Amino acid sequence: MRAPTGHVAALPPQQTGTEVRTAPKPPAHGRPASDWWIRAMAGVLFFAYMTLSLRIHERLHSRSFDLGIFVQVVRSYASGHLPVSEVKGPDFPVLGDHFSPVLALLAPLYWLWPSVKVLLVAQAALVAGSVLPLAFWVRRTVGSAAAVAIGTCYGLAWGIASGVSSDFHEWAFALPLLTLSLTALADGRLRAAAYWALPLLLVKEDLGLTVAAIGLLIAWRGGPGGRRTGLLTAAAGVLGSALALLVLSSFHPGGFDGYFLSHNPGSGAAGGAGTGSGGGAAELLHRFTLGLITPQEKVTTLVLALAPTLFLALRSPLVLVALPSVMWRLASSYPDHWGTGYHYSLLLMPVVFVAFADALRLRGTRGRSLYRYLAGSAAVTLLLLPHFPLWQLVQPATWKDEPHVVAAHRVMDRIPDGATVQASTYLLPHLADRTSVSLFGWGDSRPDPEWIVVDTTVAPQLRWPQSAIQESMALDRARSQGYRIAAQQDGLVLLSRRS
Repeated sequence: MRAPTGHVAALPPQQTGTEVRTAPKPPAHGRPASDWWIRAMAGVLFFAYMTLSLRIHERLHSRSFDLGIFVQVVRSYASGHLPVSEVKGPDFPVLGDHFSPVLALLAPLYWLWPSVKVLLVAQAALVAGSVLPLAFWVRRTVGSAAAVAIGTCYGLAWGIASGVSSDFHEWAFALPLLTLSLTALADGRLRAAAYWALPLLLVKEDLGLTVAAIGLLIAWRGGPGGRRTGLLTAAAGVLGSALALLVLSSFHPGGFDGYFLSHNPGSGAAGGAGTGSGGGAAELLHRFTLGLITPQEKVTTLVLALAPTLFLALRSPLVLVALPSVMWRLASSYPDHWGTGYHYSLLLMPVVFVAFADALRLRGTRGRSLYRYLAGSAAVTLLLLPHFPLWQLVQPATWKDEPHVVAAHRVMDRIPDGATVQASTYLLPHLADRTSVSLFGWGDSRPDPEWIVVDTTVAPQLRWPQSAIQESMALDRARSQGYRIAAQQDGLVLLSRRS
């Protein structure tokens, strides 16, 4: 099957089976001397990501959803059993929530360092590590100047910054896999592209559709052998997602209905307000038509995702790999999926930047024209940088040791290891690696804990799942049920159950 005429340049002139012949690599003896700066760039980015996420955690800005959940998952694997999370509910089986067995790889690190911080450091390493295959490939195919610019812009991209600053997420494992798969696909190494894509099925259930998209591109770009490899890859992606959704939902305490409702947080009143449409088929039709571009926040997110590539990423077929992630986000009724916050744009970044470099390669851009594109990409990246979390690294407030934080740790230190606890959302991650902790005010939390610890000073717009009034009433109710005040300092309240 031949590619359309407009993309003939994307394929090297000869094909053999499922592999495509590529230009010879530079001599090996010349490579180490010119590679050190790529590794140094990844190292600097790793340090920046790690420092940012650790400072956010240390300043009590990490949350129960999702850092508290993930540390309980990794702690379960490190203890040698299937993952459970007390944050989700008493002995809640996390495989009924998301299929992410790749998290078991963190168990050996947790044995060495049994701390919630190990997840943040691992995430920083995975995200920074995805810069390496991108920069190496760009240097080989477009040139060193492009590798510097594109590697740096990718590393400083707003989607990366939002992801590493938002607790921990399993998608961090997907970034190096995606980058390796897409660069192999651009090189015409079709089997390698498939091999790097398939492990995405172990990262999260929704990535099966991304694997399918990669498989279809492999089938389109290859000969008869490539078509077979691509179609098998696409089939594996669809089957993997189907199994996760249909079979693993049986692990959910509420069955398939409970699984579906727990993954549609906007399906209630908020969701109706977000879509502005009715229920059933009418709502579905709206979501996948006009609802894909309304409200305006959705369009803004797409523009910001493509802007650092000067929209040149749209000229590479590789950008189609982002389509599954984009579609489910835009069609979602949950408003947080539409914007630039949290980790939801993390997966878009490797796709758009590899597509950007691929477009430059396909166009044969060289000389002044190349430098103009690279300068434009750098300019957009720098303009966006102050509006996203990496900018916190140069803000004085990030480095202040606030008395409230010191007081919070002093209060939490009074809780013994192994105790059962209910904690407010910003305190919970600091207890999840040494106690059995659930969320105070969450209806599914384990009842009658030995300890309750609450930070009553949280700003109203950051409170969850209770308002200040609801929280105060819940504390009064706990005291009336036999809990006593064990400590009270700087707005922090620690209750213990009377024996």
